[in-house]
Amino acid sequence: MQKKSNEVDSAVPNSRRNFIKTASVAIGGTVAGASIGKAMASSGKPKNMKALGVDYSTLKYDDNEWNRDAFARIMGDLDFGKQKFGWYKGTVKGVRPGKPIDDLCGFEGFSYARLKDNGDGTYQKLLREVGYYIDLKTGEVLEEFYNPYLDETVKVVHIANDPFNHVISAFFPQPPSYGGLNGDKKPPKIPFIMPWIEVGDGKVLLQNDINLFYPSALQPDKWPRESSGKMNQVSEMFNYVFDKDDLANPNITGLEFSGSWSRITPWLPWMLMGQTAGHISYDCVQGCYNNTDMMSPKVREYAKKHHPEFFEAPTEWKDPSWSSLEHYAHEQTPAPVKKG
Repeated sequence: MQKKSNEVDSAVPNSRRNFIKTASVAIGGTVAGASIGKAMASSGKPKNMKALGVDYSTLKYDDNEWNRDAFARIMGDLDFGKQKFGWYKGTVKGVRPGKPIDDLCGFEGFSYARLKDNGDGTYQKLLREVGYYIDLKTGEVLEEFYNPYLDETVKVVHIANDPFNHVISAFFPQPPSYGGLNGDKKPPKIPFIMPWIEVGDGKVLLQNDINLFYPSALQPDKWPRESSGKMNQVSEMFNYVFDKDDLANPNITGLEFSGSWSRITPWLPWMLMGQTAGHISYDCVQGCYNNTDMMSPKVREYAKKHHPEFFEAPTEWKDPSWSSLEHYAHEQTPAPVKKG
């Protein structure tokens, strides 16, 4: 999902947790990872520079403006106006204290993003994304889900974030407001340096963890069955694999990548678990490609029927950019409390 990063670990402003807070797909890394990138950049021209005609001296890992443009090529396409497709697919797991972990359903989604030049050294990333919960046996998009923890069938509410925008800069972004819910003090500006790791097969890796903690849009007094509590506690883990030659080639304005995305989050509100102990874990592969062949036919057809506009990235910045929980709070109504 496109990084979707930081949200709220202002105590460590130069860590990977202060990267981009989106859902869609954030990139960042550890302090150790950043030092690896600096070591590679400060060592001068790599021994294998210009191998196969590629000039690796363009890889300025310790330059924050180069990092800004590299990140923009990951999140979108610096051929402004051209849109970029992103995709993810995996499983949604239920995790309860002292119990086996359960594969509850599948999950598959996609996004389309477009970049826009602000003219001041920053870029707008304009994005729409959907994520659908899938029957593990049939591959069908679920409309209802049998919740085994409650012995109850519930209505499924899919993810449809339109828009989910952010600004790409040569400095780490400020935490998002989540519609004003996150009012934490903003951290100081820090040059945007990502933790590039070169590996021996011509690949470059990136890894990022995002830890989020902010007031929930679903407060338990109003949403007793949907709310996990007054605060949202969420972590997201992203891994990216790039072709080194592509990364070194500035003529490739939109980079392809493969990788993984994981998310630890409270029970999904439509599961109606309330403040029951436990949580949800997403485990997905992800990637950005120049085609959409990996999209499941059933997901494609469902999206064409229910969200046809999501096959086109936005062209203009619009507010607000909400996550799925904020959308849920504005679009759904609280479920009746069970009697007895």
